Amino acid sequence: MSEPTVQFRRLAEQVADQLRRRILLGELADGSILPKEDELLLEFPVSKPSLREAMRILEAEGLLRVRRGKLGGAVVRRPDAANVAYTIGLVLGSQDVSLSDVGGALRQVEPACAALCAQRADRDSTVVPVLRQLHAEAVDAADDLARAISASRRYHEALVALCGNQTMIILAGALETLWSAHEQGWSTRVGDPGVVPFEERLAVLEEHRQVIDAIEAGDARRAHDLAAAHLITAQHYPGSDGVVDPAMVRNRDH
Repeated sequence: MSEPTVQFRRLAEQVADQLRRRILLGELADGSILPKEDELLLEFPVSKPSLREAMRILEAEGLLRVRRGKLGGAVVRRPDAANVAYTIGLVLGSQDVSLSDVGGALRQVEPACAALCAQRADRDSTVVPVLRQLHAEAVDAADDLARAISASRRYHEALVALCGNQTMIILAGALETLWSAHEQGWSTRVGDPGVVPFEERLAVLEEHRQVIDAIEAGDARRAHDLAAAHLITAQHYPGSDGVVDPAMVRNRDH
């Protein structure tokens, strides 16, 4: 690589580093539009190609989304579980990893999140009411397969999101998002909603209720074990023999 090329890349990375830091610190708000190119060039004394390369770096990281047209611009996207899920999906998909492999990982981390929920001192105000509401919504939707699965997935995602451990929320949350995208995609494609009988849907929701009861009681071990047993049967339907497809996450996001 020639010296000018090295210098070009270094300058682009320096600009990307500064903008990335502002995005992560919240100085550039999610959904906001970066200043115009001419304004950025006044702030960062680099060439246009270097600035544009910095934009490409951040776009590849999912921190910017370039919008074309009259109302175009570089839109800030703060990292979230969906972004992480998409990145993980890209890596797993490139290695032909099966969805069942993702399910195996979830069978390890989701029960741990259920236990963490049960250990929260504030669970009666921050965890249990949310899970009860989501459970009620799932029961109401039980007669419609696609709606039932969507509601059920919101429960599973909340179980992680409410666990109180930020690292688990991001990492396990990304896996939940990845699984949800595939399962909900499957539910919209399946021709016969009877593939999951109504009685079986109710049985699944009863297992959810038992996990919530254990969390409310503060019984971390029981919450863990019930969640683990539930996932063995809950992962039976969404075509888990297929390969991870990151596009499913993007489709769900839109």
